[in-house]
Amino acid sequence: MLDLTSMTKVTAVTSATATCELCESHGGELLFDGGRYRVVLIDDAAYPGFCRVIWNAHVKEMTDLTTADRTLLMAAVWAVEAAQREVLQPEKINLASLGNMTPHVHWHVIPRYVDDVQFPSPIWADARRVASEELLSTRRTLLPALRQAILRQLQALA
Repeated sequence: MLDLTSMTKVTAVTSATATCELCESHGGELLFDGGRYRVVLIDDAAYPGFCRVIWNAHVKEMTDLTTADRTLLMAAVWAVEAAQREVLQPEKINLASLGNMTPHVHWHVIPRYVDDVQFPSPIWADARRVASEELLSTRRTLLPALRQAILRQLQALA
């Protein structure tokens, strides 16, 4: 039986994971490197402020992490969410952990607005409306403040 409290189960690198996108690059603009995890800002024109919190090792499932590592990772997710809420003031924050394409546990932290192109559906759904470039541009102007808020939130965890 796997003891989920004391050892993180690292997924072996195989031919399927040998060209892992999240090993070859940060996976976005690196905002914070927490050693075992990192936080990146995704360059998604339709979703300014979309971030990912990525576990650095090849770990496929949350339950493959130790209790302490899960707690650390989720604290980082919540810190990013708090920063997004503070700076961007979205209608909703979507949290998603899929991991179907890469063997790194990672969380999508996505600010959502009633006027975004897919709202209230997931961001991967078909568009329901055309994005307002004016609103997107306004939201992009908040990204420097978001970067600072994320750093402040994550540094407070240490």
